[in-house]
Amino acid sequence: MGFLGFLLLGLIAGAIAKLILPGKQGGGWFVTLLLGVVGALLGGWLGGILFDADLTSFFSLTTWLLAIGGSLIVLLIWGFFAGRSKAS
Repeated sequence: MGFLGFLLLGLIAGAIAKLILPGKQGGGWFVTLLLGVVGALLGGWLGGILFDADLTSFFSLTTWLLAIGGSLIVLLIWGFFAGRSKAS
């Protein structure tokens, strides 16, 4: 799967991660979708390195789980730093 596939997958994974992760991370839906793309790329990269996962299929459950997991991680990190900057 190429970069455009991960872009589309990241947009969808970002929306799913936003639904899974409660609370406000700041930035609204647009930033959340962009962070989802970053998370999908991160999850795919880490999954390929750590688990030797085959990421060639768009409809693979492994690909989707890695993309959503990466999106959740990026959203958690974003929420931590966004919340921290508001507190100061």
